[in-house]
This record gives sequence, C-alpha cells and structure tokens, in this order.
Amino acid sequence: MKGGDPYIRALMRTISASEAAGNRPYSLLYGGQQVNDLSRHPEVCVTIVAGPNTGNCSTAAGRYQIINTTWYQIAPRYHPNPSRLMFWSGYSFEPEYQDVVVHRWLSDSRVWGTDISQKLRQGKLNDVLRRLSPTWTSLGYGIETNSNTRTLPRVYQNVLQEELTAANQPLSPNLAPTSTSKSKVKNSTKSQ
Repeated sequence: MKGGDPYIRALMRTISASEAAGNRPYSLLYGGQQVNDLSRHPEVCVTIVAGPNTGNCSTAAGRYQIINTTWYQIAPRYHPNPSRLMFWSGYSFEPEYQDVVVHRWLSDSRVWGTDISQKLRQGKLNDVLRRLSPTWTSLGYGIETNSNTRTLPRVYQNVLQEELTAANQPLSPNLAPTSTSKSKVKNSTKSQ
C-alpha cells in the first residue's frame, strides 16, 4: 500500500504476519487454500479443525483474514469504489482494496474507541493489540494465539522502522531504543 499513516501500515503488516503469512496472502483462505477470484469476498466457509472453535466454519480470507460479515460491514463505509449495487457483493476484494479498507477502518477512532495511530506513536502497541484481539484472535489477549503471537511486538518494530524510513519520518521518541538496549544489542553482536 502506498500512502497513509506509516504507523497504521506497520500495524497492518503485523496483522498480516500473524493472520496470513505466506506467498499470496491476499488470496489466502482460512486453512491455507488459495482463491483466484477476488472480484468480491470469496465467502468460502472452511471447517475449523483445531482450537476453541473446532467444528465451526470460517469465511476468513485475504491478507487480513476478514470474515465475510465483517467485510459486508466495513466495505460500504471504507471502500474507495462504493458499490452501485444494493447488496455488498459488489465490493471488490482485490489486494489494493483490502489494504485501503483495512487502513481506513483501523484509522477510524469512532469504531475502536481510541486513536490507534496515536497509541502506536506513544509506544502502546500492547494496548492496541489487546483492543484488536477480538477481531484478530491471533494477536493474543483473546481466545487463541498462534506460533507468531509472541513475536508480534518485534515484527511490529521491524516493519515500523521500514515504514518510517520509506516515509522519511524519524522514529517517535517513545519508540526509540534506550542507550541500555543499544549497548545490549552492540554487545550481543560483538560476541557472535
């Protein structure tokens, strides 16, 4: 995604790392299958085989593993090309639209009850992940985790640095490594 808030973009990449890591995340269905048609949400219901929701099915799809009912709620509000149809099936699920819709959704403080970008700028990533975990359970703090959950703060810091560099913005003072952490990193790299 080009443009937009680099803190939100870094968060989006972190969500993707937790939810849809792989070669073709935009066409990924829950469970690992791929779809070719992204002209709308795929709406493929895949049986959940492990965890607290075993036996249910999930329609989670795309880079952010958005279920169909969530897409139907957020696409009319945030999609850059509103459907001319009366029904939500007209909202393209192509990669650029997944990104724009999720970026706008995460940027809407009315939805989340807080300014997520501001929280991220203040270094409150764990507060943000906790707030988002009912939507993306793999972020932790909820009913399930995955093998990437513990590494998400580090993933976020790495991709945030990339996003800020690309946007020509400095790292917020709240997120800058302390001199103690810098010396630990220096010492740990010397011993290798």
